[in-house]
Amino acid sequence: MKYPKTPENAPAALPSALSDSGSRWLLAQEHSEHEKTLSQPPEPRIPLSTYRLQFNRDFTFNQARDIVPYLSALGISHLYASPYFKARPASRHGYDIIDHNTLNPEIGTDEEFEQLCATLAEHGMGQILDVVPNHMGVQGGDNAWWLDILENGPASVYAGFFDIDWAPIKAKLHGKVLLPVLGNSYGAALDNAELQLRFAAEHGEFAIHYHEHHFPVDPAKYPHILAYRIDALSATLGRDNALLMEYQSLVTAFRHLPRRDEVLPERQLERRRDKEVYKRHLAGLVKQSADIAGFLQENLYLFNGTAGQSSSFDQLHHLLEAQAYRLTFWRVAADEINYRRFFDINDLAGLRMENDDVFDATHQLVLRLVREGKLEGLRLDHPDGLYDPEAYFCQLVEQCRRVGHTPYLVVEKILAVREDLRNSWPVQGTTGYEFTNLLNGLFVVTGAAERMTRLYNSFIGEPINFDDLLYRSKQLIMKTALSAELNVLANQLSKIAEADRHTRDYTLNGLRSALAEIVACFPVYRGYISGSDVGTEDLRNIEQATSAAKRRSTTADTSIFDFLREVLTLAAAERKSPAYYQQVLAFAMKFQQFTSPVMAKGLEDTSAYIYHRLLSLNEVGGDPRRFGVTLTAFHRANQTRAKHWPHAMVTTSTHDTKRSEDVRARLNVLSEIPAAWRLALRHWSRANRSLKLTVDGMPVPTPNDEYFIYQTLLGIWPPGEPDADEMARFSVRMAEYLVKAVREAKVHTSWINPNTAYEDAVVAFADRLINAPEDSAFLADFLPFQRRIAWLGLFNSLSQTLIKLTVPGVPDIYQGCECWDFSLVDPDNRRPVDFGHRRGLLDVVQTLAAQTPEQRRTGMRALCDTLEDGRAKLLVVSTALALRQRWPEVFLQGSYVPLAVKGEHATHVCAYARLAGERIVITVAPRFFARLLDDADRLPLGEKIWGNTTVDLPFHRPDSQYSCAFTGKMLKPQPHLSGWRLAVAQLLAEFPVGLITGETK
Repeated sequence: MKYPKTPENAPAALPSALSDSGSRWLLAQEHSEHEKTLSQPPEPRIPLSTYRLQFNRDFTFNQARDIVPYLSALGISHLYASPYFKARPASRHGYDIIDHNTLNPEIGTDEEFEQLCATLAEHGMGQILDVVPNHMGVQGGDNAWWLDILENGPASVYAGFFDIDWAPIKAKLHGKVLLPVLGNSYGAALDNAELQLRFAAEHGEFAIHYHEHHFPVDPAKYPHILAYRIDALSATLGRDNALLMEYQSLVTAFRHLPRRDEVLPERQLERRRDKEVYKRHLAGLVKQSADIAGFLQENLYLFNGTAGQSSSFDQLHHLLEAQAYRLTFWRVAADEINYRRFFDINDLAGLRMENDDVFDATHQLVLRLVREGKLEGLRLDHPDGLYDPEAYFCQLVEQCRRVGHTPYLVVEKILAVREDLRNSWPVQGTTGYEFTNLLNGLFVVTGAAERMTRLYNSFIGEPINFDDLLYRSKQLIMKTALSAELNVLANQLSKIAEADRHTRDYTLNGLRSALAEIVACFPVYRGYISGSDVGTEDLRNIEQATSAAKRRSTTADTSIFDFLREVLTLAAAERKSPAYYQQVLAFAMKFQQFTSPVMAKGLEDTSAYIYHRLLSLNEVGGDPRRFGVTLTAFHRANQTRAKHWPHAMVTTSTHDTKRSEDVRARLNVLSEIPAAWRLALRHWSRANRSLKLTVDGMPVPTPNDEYFIYQTLLGIWPPGEPDADEMARFSVRMAEYLVKAVREAKVHTSWINPNTAYEDAVVAFADRLINAPEDSAFLADFLPFQRRIAWLGLFNSLSQTLIKLTVPGVPDIYQGCECWDFSLVDPDNRRPVDFGHRRGLLDVVQTLAAQTPEQRRTGMRALCDTLEDGRAKLLVVSTALALRQRWPEVFLQGSYVPLAVKGEHATHVCAYARLAGERIVITVAPRFFARLLDDADRLPLGEKIWGNTTVDLPFHRPDSQYSCAFTGKMLKPQPHLSGWRLAVAQLLAEFPVGLITGETK
């Protein structure tokens, strides 16, 4: 491992943000200081809770600083920040970083950041930062590293920083980067004069401009421009003019610059050094001579041609053909792009983080902040995109230790239903997607799966086999959005096959097809083979994918799949040459980088927008086939987390979730009432049949999209009595979301080929539903049904909120979700949060918490009478967080003990205890409220609801004392046979969920 680079040993020609010796963000630690800290690096400070904030130009460091007192009062231990390093201008999310070593000026200055850190420290809070190691924002002309590559091609100092295939299948792309940025074909864009050659006189630089993009011209190709019509300049200045001779010498110097394909380091260095000297010389000549400046302006005019006169662009075309990039129509990206992207986003180019120079150049600021104690934790974004994730984690931990700290680390890893996080990874756990779906499933009635499937299939008029849908979706992604990546892999595989006489007969087309089959059948996001040690889990996944691909394949010779299995498991390289082994290993690892985006795009961004049986199951990290989670499975998962990953993050809403926690809480109610749901669908469909429009001979929306619309309306309909303005905003949100949803589905429209007629018809249908008169056939039936779902969903939400805050793990709260939040996928879930309103609600809640137990009990019942205002949820959050701060050892190290629930409503209660020493925390979280309350409009409180339902206390001792954390009420266990128990009617007499503290004196 290397030390972080300092200005003295940084790579040559670093952009100014890195090379400026005055930058405050460069690490400048002495070797001896590193050695001192290596001996005993402090253990990470494990957060008691985190609060995710989304930074952008509309939510800045100063605004975050303003709410730190509120977050502290709420009980948050760590601010959890979205990326705030310098990103593309106007970035709304920060994942398109263009400089890892500079703060985003749109978010705030260095001083404002320091003030935020100081305020956090004053309140005893730490900070976790979302780090983006996989990719950077490119295009647009604002990433210095990328621009250097476009100028110098393979000779760029950054050529090895990005994952670029410099020798793709297409020979004309060798040594070039394909740039799919044009809104039309290249020829049309050229003939329309959309591509313009410009000269920055002060810098002596030429560039091609296209809207917001600019592409530097290779300095070795400047003579194309400088020497064009040079006789005219000679005639103007005179042949013996000293400036002319100087100019001609400069043209020759540019022409003799080392080529872009130079492989000798000294020649590359010569090119990098001399080109800048020559540019400054050119700038000086232009400044000195108005004749030379005018001559170049005339050449620019001629190069830029006349729109509509194709031949007038010949010179510009020849210049462009000589560059280290090829400008193309954006649609070309799917087939020919030759750099790895974040999924299929052309503006996000993959980094080669396995290159030590890349790691060093991208981690200077983050390591400095870790060293200074300003960052106590890191969230690692999209590690599945990395070539070798585990090696990156190990390197990051090692470098953090070298600067004196070991941060809390969580990874954004999506685990399949039966997949475990690799225990060799030096991290605290994942960011919690698997917990989100585990917890959500607890509130879904598993026994209703068949009924819900039948009614869904009946409504849409056809059965959907999700296995087949996912397979087809992944194949579609590989044929469209990620076709180029598949081509690159197939080409690599073909070279491996050609190297052995036993496999050379496999054709490129056959290998590509077999490869696509295996990827489409791959059961998890990716494998983690990185050398000779191939794990059991990787072998099992490859075997499962290969066997499934064989069954689906129509090829006559299935031995090609055996060959692929041998390559993917590295068995093909046994007893072969080192060169052959390296080829096989490189292919297997690149294959792993490919399966992840195919799964993500095929499952999350395609299948999940087509299969609508119960939308609360269609979540990031979820599996729509898994209809609910049994109480036994839930407890087992929590026990496993407590044993292996006790400090993993647990969350219910994030910036990536498809629906907020409170929306899912509403929709889960449908699994309790399939019969009522079926009748409602039948009534609404009949009532709204006349609202459909005909597009291409088909009524729109289709039944499947109609089913989707009804669930979405149930999930996000505004609570209370919304006024006209709120309903107008709601209608706009719904319209924007529906366009996104039907495009993601890729059935009747898509991002690549929008069918605006279909989209408009879907939006119009939903708008008519939202704005129908309240006495219309639809709303007269929908509103009472929705209000019932919403009411029951509030109780679901209270229960899941309490569980998140008390199970093993570090609970995260997404901005605003301490109160009710009914949001959809981004950008809907990134709307501004009214922190002032929440601060006022928290004051009310904490005033209540300071009162006597009797006053608190009365106040609790009052909160239940006004559930929709959000104070009840805020009470759960603030009370549980306060308890975590008071008894941290219970939640950070405490054991997890499932508690048996008995009595007439036992299936409606999830109960467990956290134990540490003499301290006990008991969670009692009810569920399935529709069945519990029937149709009565009442609260799930007291003996009339809970009857003889009890919770066993296997750990009780005679000197143990218990009290309700919400009310302060003392609770007395009752003896029963050989044990002790608490009556649920007593626990839930004043509030719908129970948080009980116990101590043994």
